[in-house]
Amino acid sequence: MMSMTFVVSSRVKLLFDFWDVQGPAGMVLSVLVVLLLTVLYEILKVFRVWLGNPSQLLQPQSLYLPPTISSSCSSSSEHRRSSNTVPDSSRSESSLVPLELPPKTNAINNKWLLHGIQTVLHLIQVSLGYMLMLCVMSYNTWIFIGVILGSVIGYYIAFPVLEGLLGRI
Repeated sequence: MMSMTFVVSSRVKLLFDFWDVQGPAGMVLSVLVVLLLTVLYEILKVFRVWLGNPSQLLQPQSLYLPPTISSSCSSSSEHRRSSNTVPDSSRSESSLVPLELPPKTNAINNKWLLHGIQTVLHLIQVSLGYMLMLCVMSYNTWIFIGVILGSVIGYYIAFPVLEGLLGRI
């Protein structure tokens, strides 16, 4: 029967029969692999959040005049109309509408492609999460520390990236 308490040992069998650690060098290598897998898991979480923001990726790429120019143009065009000193061939209100609208079918195709990519990334994230959980359930203290440190390092690396990406929106 398997022990249900944490053990400080350099012997452990992780996930598969071929991943049988028998010494300190193998334990160090296994902890590093588990740590890197956990960092990858954390970065994948941030990447999925970034991809899940449709306002950034699916936003129409149309050009608008800045608000200060458009407001001054509209007030000056009203003044021109009332004074009749400037011809109507100057800037009109039609310059305030988008210059080009993207076709709707392209946006729909992008949405399905994005959904497909997110689905594959979700599959990888869930699989990796369960594998890491099973590594922790080996009840080896070194592997547990590797998962915890990998999570901390991954969050430390990925969170500023996420904050920067979401800060631009």
